[in-house]
Amino acid sequence: MSDLHGLYQEVILDHNKKPRNFRKMEGASCHADGYNPLCGDKVTIYVKMEGDRIRDLSFQGSGCAISTASASLLTETLKGKTRAEAEALFEKFHGLVTGKEPKNGKDPQLGKLAVFSGVSEYPARVKCATLVWHTLRSALNESGEVASTE
Repeated sequence: MSDLHGLYQEVILDHNKKPRNFRKMEGASCHADGYNPLCGDKVTIYVKMEGDRIRDLSFQGSGCAISTASASLLTETLKGKTRAEAEALFEKFHGLVTGKEPKNGKDPQLGKLAVFSGVSEYPARVKCATLVWHTLRSALNESGEVASTE
C-alpha cells in the first residue's frame, strides 16, 4: 500500500509542477470562474464544445497542489467526453474524494483520477480537489455565476 500511496503522491506532484492544458483558450464555447474562499484557490475553466461533446478543455488560476493537479487531470480526462459522461465522472470523483465510493482505485472509469482517493482522509482538502469540477459544471450550464465550494 505504501508504494501505491507514493505513486499517487508522485502523480499529483507532477501535475502540480507541470499542469497540462494550463492556458487561456481562445474561442471557448463557454467558461466559468471558481473560487474556494476557505483557502483562496481560484480557477477559470475554458470549454470548447462540438455538439454535446467536449472537444477541448483548459484552465488558468492559482491554488494548492491538490487543486492544480485536479484541474490538470480533469482537462486530460474529459476531452472527448459528452456532457453526460462528464457529469457521471463528476459524481464518481466526488464520491471518491468524500469517501462515499470505495477507494481501492479499481474503478476503470476514474482512471488516473483515482490518485485523489487519499483526499477523503483530509476533509478540508475535498474542496481543493472538487473546485474545478464545480467550475466545469457552471461553465457547461452557462450560469454566469462564480462556482464556489461553499
